[in-house]
Amino acid sequence: MRKIAAQILYPINSEPIYNGYVKVDDSGTVLEMGQLDKECESTEFYNGILVPGFINSHCHIELSHLQGSFEKYTGMAGFIRQINRLRNSTDESERIERAEMELNNLYESGVSGMGDISNCNESFGFKSKSKMVTRTFLEVFGTEPGDAPEVIKGVLELEKEARKIGIEAAPTPHSCYTMSRELLREAAREGLKSGYISYHNQESREEEELLITGTGALADEYRSRGLSTPPVTGDSALIYFIEVLKEIRPEKVDENVLLVHNTCTNRRSVREALNYFKNSFWVICPLSNIFIHRELPPLDMMIEEGATIALGTDSLSSNDNLSIADEIKTIHRYFPQIELETVLKWATINGALAIGAQDKLGSIEVGKKPGIVLIDNIDFVNLRLTEKSTSKRLV
Repeated sequence: MRKIAAQILYPINSEPIYNGYVKVDDSGTVLEMGQLDKECESTEFYNGILVPGFINSHCHIELSHLQGSFEKYTGMAGFIRQINRLRNSTDESERIERAEMELNNLYESGVSGMGDISNCNESFGFKSKSKMVTRTFLEVFGTEPGDAPEVIKGVLELEKEARKIGIEAAPTPHSCYTMSRELLREAAREGLKSGYISYHNQESREEEELLITGTGALADEYRSRGLSTPPVTGDSALIYFIEVLKEIRPEKVDENVLLVHNTCTNRRSVREALNYFKNSFWVICPLSNIFIHRELPPLDMMIEEGATIALGTDSLSSNDNLSIADEIKTIHRYFPQIELETVLKWATINGALAIGAQDKLGSIEVGKKPGIVLIDNIDFVNLRLTEKSTSKRLV
């Protein structure tokens, strides 16, 4: 048994405890928590704050070998050109080794659960052995309508392979601009069977321009390669996605829908989505959005509308590192009005709800095994992380 304490304990589902402690057994199960009245020799006291293990709600761990390879601020069209050129720039064994190393680094930095995107089977082996809880979204692409049946057939075989070795995995659509309407519809249909969809939503101005006017850098990129583009709707990419989903689900969607990025979302899109999806999670990846677009989601508006926000890192193709602590610092920097306790909920319980791991992760409660994480170098006057803050797993 361990008794761990710090200046503030954030259980997340209850009020912060100043000079708080948590007791865990040898398996990491929470036995007790409260306010420390006196220290004893068995108390481990740390300078900082204690939080439950983070949930990285959006990552592409299989792209870890691409760290440092990409030019920044290229926009989505430029990013796509780079991913097409560099994705397989190293051999498979090196890709797997690097991805496994980064998954271990994530765990040691405090990530207890992850919503991970896979386009192939390279991450299956090490994820099946990891202490981290993962939900894998098997993402598909295909701009040509006639290719949809074959793409779906292939991803269903990948799903069988994942489940055979014990990975929670299911198909999911990528985005409006990388898929024909037919593939978007059928991939969503398969994903809904599992209860979960992850969808790259309104990540760039180029994406919105493509749907609204049929023009722009993304439209030019696809047409230069002879690829089909989605219909010009005059409306946002999220409204288009909802219209496609209504072809298979006219009524409200009960399943968990992770809308990822939301960099260029707007109030009408958010309202339409909240009306149609009963369980929507608005996953933001701030450092990735800056890396590619030099833009951030309209968080104040999303909060006003009641969106349930979760936090992710995206991949090392569009981020310098995979650090939830650094994502929190970025939110502090650009949205100083958002309180630390709110952002910690995004990084923990909201993510756990999004990937269906709330019974064991996301909050410090008796009977749970969420992991206990120390964040150090805290500005206790303003209750913020500082540039020197780091996160470390204690349990």
